[in-house]
Amino acid sequence: MFGREIDEMDSRSIYDDPACYSNRELSWIMFDKRVLSEAVDEETPLFERLKFLGISASNLDEFFMVRVASLKDMVHAGYTKTDIAGMTATEQLDALSCVTHELVEQQYQVYNRELLPKLAENGIRVIERHEELTEKEAAYVDSFYEENVYPVLTPMAVDSSRPFPLIRNKSLNLGALVKKKEGDESLEFATVQVPSVLDRIVQIPVKDTEVKTVILLEEVIERNIHKLFMNYDIVSSCPFRIMRNADLTIEEDEAEDLLKEIERQLKRRQWGQAIRLEVEEGIDERLLKIIEEELAVSEEEIYRIHGPLDLTFLMKMYGLPGYEHLKERRYAPPQPVPELSGDFDIFERIREKDILLFHPYESFSPVVDFIRQASRDKDVLAIKQTLYRVSGNSPIIAALAQAAENGKQVSVLVELKARFDEENNIVWAKMLEKAGCHVIYGLVGLKTHSKITLVVRREEDGIRRYVHLGTGNYNDATAKLYTDVGLLTAAPSIGEDATAVFNMLSGYSEPLSWNKLSLAPLWLKDRFLSLIGREKENALAGRSGHIIAKVNSLCDKEIIKALYEAGAAGVKIELIVRGICCLKTGLPGIGDNITVRSIVGNFLEHSRIFYFENNGQPEYYCASADWMPRNLERRVEIMFPVDKPELQRKLMNILEMQLQDNVKAHILTAEGNYQKTGKGEKGAVNSQLEFCHMVRDAARAHEKLANSRVFIPEMHHE
Repeated sequence: MFGREIDEMDSRSIYDDPACYSNRELSWIMFDKRVLSEAVDEETPLFERLKFLGISASNLDEFFMVRVASLKDMVHAGYTKTDIAGMTATEQLDALSCVTHELVEQQYQVYNRELLPKLAENGIRVIERHEELTEKEAAYVDSFYEENVYPVLTPMAVDSSRPFPLIRNKSLNLGALVKKKEGDESLEFATVQVPSVLDRIVQIPVKDTEVKTVILLEEVIERNIHKLFMNYDIVSSCPFRIMRNADLTIEEDEAEDLLKEIERQLKRRQWGQAIRLEVEEGIDERLLKIIEEELAVSEEEIYRIHGPLDLTFLMKMYGLPGYEHLKERRYAPPQPVPELSGDFDIFERIREKDILLFHPYESFSPVVDFIRQASRDKDVLAIKQTLYRVSGNSPIIAALAQAAENGKQVSVLVELKARFDEENNIVWAKMLEKAGCHVIYGLVGLKTHSKITLVVRREEDGIRRYVHLGTGNYNDATAKLYTDVGLLTAAPSIGEDATAVFNMLSGYSEPLSWNKLSLAPLWLKDRFLSLIGREKENALAGRSGHIIAKVNSLCDKEIIKALYEAGAAGVKIELIVRGICCLKTGLPGIGDNITVRSIVGNFLEHSRIFYFENNGQPEYYCASADWMPRNLERRVEIMFPVDKPELQRKLMNILEMQLQDNVKAHILTAEGNYQKTGKGEKGAVNSQLEFCHMVRDAARAHEKLANSRVFIPEMHHE
């Protein structure tokens, strides 16, 4: 057995060494490289490769606005404490500058060397520079500019009477050096924002050819920029884009009205400190110097781009009609949930048995139907729900509003501090209040990240509580893209806990005891440590120990340390970690007892599932929380058990299939790198594709069984 000789005190000192941990931010960059690798994979359809490159660019934008910005704030505040890997904020910024410049270079190598030629091969010609336009194409572009673009533009000149304009976060702009036609040789700066209200991809109609020709909006403007400054000569012009600190700092204890404080902070987000400047490679150095000085960015914060700035436009290109053959077609649409198909009373079905939902392979509709039916059911007395992120036109919001209008007691906790969804959540919160819902705007000092709905219903045998618990948001749009699991149950023990959760959120004190649910920040972390510790003790006693955990991120030191100690005791630990992982594999005394894999595929892996062998009496849990300090210590999170054997088998099938994946899985090596597994002797196993087939086959089998049943009329006897 591994590590039995390790003394308890020795193990504590060994696993306190920063060398046992990876830096969180550098680990995230490795994740984005795994996303980028999907754009490199030639087995991935071309338009999916465009999408993955766009996603990697979007990810990097958010990383700068939040994580890099946070590190810069630490440096400015004189914060010198080291992170889990022993790095100061300054050391992290230095390391990140190196790897992010490298990542951006890799992104544009993929775009220029691989994807552009492939697009051309498939009949899509992308005009990289407006000078490449033919005479006919140029005439169309100029006409398009006059009719559609020119009326929207606002040129901004800078001189003694007009200061340098405020440049919005993430906006794409054209900077120019100009000089008066009838003046001296002195140069002035001017800029114009590329309007986001217009499509960035401009299609140029070409007759008698199947080739589709497109040009980007900034090239259309740059070609015609002289028309914006009629009394000036354009000496040079170039696109530029800035990233600003977008991490909101909210003094909740001092804010009299959290809603108003967040609205005020949202306005400041557009004008935070500039932390990254992207310019086109070959920019006039005089022009660059002006932008650099006005925005107060340093040399290492400047990214010289060989190609179009802001590759997120590729996700728009993905939507071009007529190219379905260049997209992934093997993935089936969401299938109906067998237990909830046909005409049914959802409350009756939930009373019969617990139902486990598996999105996006199974439809999210039952969750919407659960709330919608509750809003209309005359016997439903109350609906209570937490909302973190919802879609732009959410049917759940509409159902909650209708429920309030129908006289139900509706209580909704809307988390206003959900990053980058604050504005959207404010809109929905106000709408729910107008409909008569009781809206709670989160808790001071905490984010409410749990996903729970409670429906209280009056029935013949008394009050019954129906509960939905999930690992993902109540967002019908992302439910088609993110993998999540949810549980519908009428178990009294969970119903009692759900009531306690909402009473706690609305201001009442917590109960003295709980039945099934584990909550953060109260005791969820201790519960995880206890479950891991139990496996360790079983292994030390000569019994088998086994942990399988599927999470989005793993960076909590206490959890990692507990896993190390369990692995050293002989517990087999299999981790499926999509993103950040600060745990290292292959450490002395642990060897291969701990393995880590990351799956990056067509769907974003978002579910959190936990398996503990428990000496032959296995326990299964699902949760809204990752193994991160913020989830376990600074958020309201819920972990719930899955007790029914048939549902446990479904969860184990999910875990086992992902552990067999050899197409989309990347394995963390002892050297700290991620490598694709490679297809084994049994052939390719793409877990996400297998789930599609599995759920589709189950839906077909259920439909066939339903259609084969013979209706026998009920016999009535005197």
